[in-house]
Amino acid sequence: MAFELKAKDKDLGGFTVRRILPHPNKRTVGPFVFFDHMGPATFPAGQGIDVRPHPHIGLATVTYLLEGSILHRDSLGNVQEIHPGDVNWMTAGRGIVHSERESIEVRCSPHRINGFQVWLALPPGDAEVEPAFFHFGRNELPHVIEDGLVMRLVAGRAYGQVSPVRTFSPMFYLDVVAAAGRVIERPDATMETSAYVQSGAIELAGETFGAGSFVVFGADDEVACVREDARLMLLGGEPFERTPHLDWNFVSFDKQRIERARQMWRDGEFDRIPGDDREFIPLPERP
Repeated sequence: MAFELKAKDKDLGGFTVRRILPHPNKRTVGPFVFFDHMGPATFPAGQGIDVRPHPHIGLATVTYLLEGSILHRDSLGNVQEIHPGDVNWMTAGRGIVHSERESIEVRCSPHRINGFQVWLALPPGDAEVEPAFFHFGRNELPHVIEDGLVMRLVAGRAYGQVSPVRTFSPMFYLDVVAAAGRVIERPDATMETSAYVQSGAIELAGETFGAGSFVVFGADDEVACVREDARLMLLGGEPFERTPHLDWNFVSFDKQRIERARQMWRDGEFDRIPGDDREFIPLPERP
């Protein structure tokens, strides 16, 4: 049967994120190993998001915004500002470094941020692929449009649509806006499925879940009924046979690979970000 995962608030210095995955009761949903809801937060002029350069291996990061903008830079030389409805997909593979900040134009005025940061583990056979970065504007992404229902396919396959974002295992990630009374069908009955209710309320298996709820579908849950006009993120995919290890910003099925990545960051062996190499996030010590 369906069940809810409670979020844990994390202070990232100046704003709070609601972290849901990994969760003690369910560490992954399909290939998704990390799910953060950033904000909503309002910054005064001169303040904002400043995520200093940091490394990743063995995963893909996906940034998707509802409000505001973030300026991505990485060690491949990419510089890309993302706006609501766009998608930034970064494949870390064998290793990449990136930062997430804001443009001067954004920082000079009061502004808001509201969006999602998710990570997907790469399958063992693709964990060491060459790092890459892709940006797609919102008009490049597939949409499903019906009376009282609009869905944007951020990544993967769902409802007969295929996102242009390159993925590495069967999955789906959708932004859904639905009017009260609509029914949302499960994208694929064979895949693990969850929904994060950004606003409004949905009913699943006879239970109502409101704004801020992250709901994991039960094996027999085929549809969600919208009880109040809602916006939600619908995500899931095929689970791996083994649960990957997550240590700081590193994901791997091999603990020794994570230890090597930690040592590489400690020793300064990762590539640097052109134009953003004056500071970095130090490797956190384990408890």
